Amino acid sequence: MNHDHTHGHEHGVLESSSRTRLGIALAVTTVVLAVEIIGGLVSGSLSLLADAGHMFVDSSGLVVALVAAHLLRRPRDTTYTWGWGRIEIIAAAVQAGMLFLICLWVAYHAISRLVSPVAIEVGPMLLAAGVGLIANIVSMAVLFGGRDESLNMKAAFLEVFNDTLGSVAVLVSGCVYYLSGWERADGVAALFVAILMAPRAVILLRRALRILMEATPQELDAHTIHNHFLAMENVYDVHDLHISTIQTGVVSLTAHIAIDSDTSDEQRARLLHRLEECAQEHFDLPIAHSTFQFEPKGHSSHEKLAHGSHF
Repeated sequence: MNHDHTHGHEHGVLESSSRTRLGIALAVTTVVLAVEIIGGLVSGSLSLLADAGHMFVDSSGLVVALVAAHLLRRPRDTTYTWGWGRIEIIAAAVQAGMLFLICLWVAYHAISRLVSPVAIEVGPMLLAAGVGLIANIVSMAVLFGGRDESLNMKAAFLEVFNDTLGSVAVLVSGCVYYLSGWERADGVAALFVAILMAPRAVILLRRALRILMEATPQELDAHTIHNHFLAMENVYDVHDLHISTIQTGVVSLTAHIAIDSDTSDEQRARLLHRLEECAQEHFDLPIAHSTFQFEPKGHSSHEKLAHGSHF
């Protein structure tokens, strides 16, 4: 007995307001990118060019996020039965990968600048960094309201937030250089920008890979769910229990439920309702989509796929 239970859940389609936020943030980021590249080349500031590189990655990430937001609107079909919801997770992984590469580039050149410092033109550097700071604050304000709607939106917001910290670092290094003449200040700021990028890239990539590998969400414990189902009346065994995130806000669960042979149709119906209701309401993270297969005792020994030592 199979059952697909969704309670009419909408599969995480981004609202038009989120797409608008991404579009505005992309426009602002693109302008700042041009300003920082020009300012970095004119002033010779590595920290400004590093922040520009960071902005380039963020601009690319916002483009990917916009494409993902558009694809999320496409309906499910017989080929993509879950729709295009996973595209937001892939988008987040792509952004993390690009960020990690630019981080390595910045770190390498920052260390070189610390070993062999060079003189810079502080005026254009401070002007470009000031424009970048103001623009990043605007982008943060635009994205703030939609940061919890999806992993895609959260990634975009965190990128702009770290850009803001990078702009502050460039401004501070410019002021230090102007007041003290310490040439290594620019290299220190560039290295700080790299340090800002690295942990965020690793965390975002790890979260995206967990979802792509269909790991059990961290808010749920598979053993607890297994034992909870097993304790229900007429349930003899629970196996092939799989819990995974399809996309932000959509968790799926499938399980084979071995039941007593003398279980009546009415008891089966009640058990199915209890299982579905439990998945929806009992655990810390609601399971929006559940599928249960009822089978007699001993049936698992005839199945070709090994169940493993646990589920």
